[in-house]
Amino acid sequence: MAVTSSPAAVAAPSDAEPFEALAPLRLPADLRLTPEQFERVCAENREAVLELAADGRVIAMTPKGSETGARNSRLETRLLLWADKVGGWKVFGSSSGFRLPDGSVLSPDASLLRLERWQALSAEQRRGFAPLCPDLVVELASPSDEGPRGLSALRRKMAAYQANGARLGWLLLPHEQAVEIWPASGSPQRLDAAAVLEAGAEFPGLQLQLAEIWAG
Repeated sequence: MAVTSSPAAVAAPSDAEPFEALAPLRLPADLRLTPEQFERVCAENREAVLELAADGRVIAMTPKGSETGARNSRLETRLLLWADKVGGWKVFGSSSGFRLPDGSVLSPDASLLRLERWQALSAEQRRGFAPLCPDLVVELASPSDEGPRGLSALRRKMAAYQANGARLGWLLLPHEQAVEIWPASGSPQRLDAAAVLEAGAEFPGLQLQLAEIWAG
């Protein structure tokens, strides 16, 4: 005789057990951390979105707005489709941190890394903040210039990526429908009202249809 068991009842949350949201992370203004200490702080505060400046300052990032998040998802999808098609690349999203040669730990909104560089890392290095700068880094700017996602702050990040070995950087300005292209060296160039953004010979065939990124 077959025996069937009824589904176990799942207790609903009690009013006496409210959801505990992450309390704001308060850090002294003069606090300076090493990359190793920063990694430990992140491990104990997994819900927090943090970056580490080259001088050891901890930068608390604000969550993206929904519109920017939708654009970010579209961007990651396009990079992943290209990487799957051509092979030889790893794609990373906005939650992936990289320990740059200058000691900072930054998280691009999206990035590409040559597969051979990823495979050269140890298993321990892959589990932590990979000790390298991605080949392509992309950041999405907020309409406001305030805070860590504002244009001024993101330009400083782009300069850091460039100084630490990025081959190409794209700073996307959806509110202006423009792009700042950061080469491996030299000054960035601004591209206005373009329909297509092409990555060039180092990333053969990679291009973004900007209208769909702006639309999110």
